[in-house]
Amino acid sequence: MSSGAVRKVPLRESLAVQGRVLGALLIREVITRYGRHNIGFLWLFVEPMIFTLGITALWSATKSVHGSDLPIAAFALTGYSSVLMWRNMPGRTIGAIKGNSALLYHRNIKPLDIYLARVLLEAGGASISFMALSILFIATELIEPPEDILSVAAGWLLLAWFGAALAIALGTLSYLSELVDKFWHPFSYLLFPLSGAAFLVSALPPRFQEIVLYLPMVHGVEFVREGYFGSKTVAIYDLSYLIVFNLVLSVVALMFLRYVSRRVVPG
Repeated sequence: MSSGAVRKVPLRESLAVQGRVLGALLIREVITRYGRHNIGFLWLFVEPMIFTLGITALWSATKSVHGSDLPIAAFALTGYSSVLMWRNMPGRTIGAIKGNSALLYHRNIKPLDIYLARVLLEAGGASISFMALSILFIATELIEPPEDILSVAAGWLLLAWFGAALAIALGTLSYLSELVDKFWHPFSYLLFPLSGAAFLVSALPPRFQEIVLYLPMVHGVEFVREGYFGSKTVAIYDLSYLIVFNLVLSVVALMFLRYVSRRVVPG
């Protein structure tokens, strides 16, 4: 082989390199965000737990009505935890490339790696919070154990997929325009009451059911609740709609990412 020939790197070796890159970025992100003092990285899941517990206490104190006889703790757990999953991811990817452009001087670090590290960190924090609070609420008999834990896991992964695709799409768009950051935060708060976190779709009038079911995260929340509460609730969802939406959003996000990756200038 001539000295000028390009060596082909085996897929396994490439995956190992990318795994190390992601691991290093994850550690860097944890240290940068939470530091080395006090409880450090434990804030990764303690913070969403505090938010969820706060919502549970607020809804319980105000005797909130959610269209079923399920306990408020159950609604806060399955509803607000899912909101933290899809809403927090874009908040961490918006502006991420501009703030970490110096990392792109390293040949093995690409914009996708920066996004994936942040998405995985948010997904991990929300998931640990969800599991920890589930164990706590079940142990204190606030709720009963899930009737179908596999459905809960599948619904949770679909919500994580939606959040990740949305985060990468908005993250890349934010590199092109600062308006994304300004509009996303108020828009995400407006989406919260429509996301299925605080109501059952079956409790809404038929016309409103049609409207909220256009929102993909509603299908994920309904599926998670069906897995959790099963016969105690009537869930209305269409998994094929959520999966197709996630696929289309993922393709769009990767197209945006490819466009932006060609224009990123390491800073």
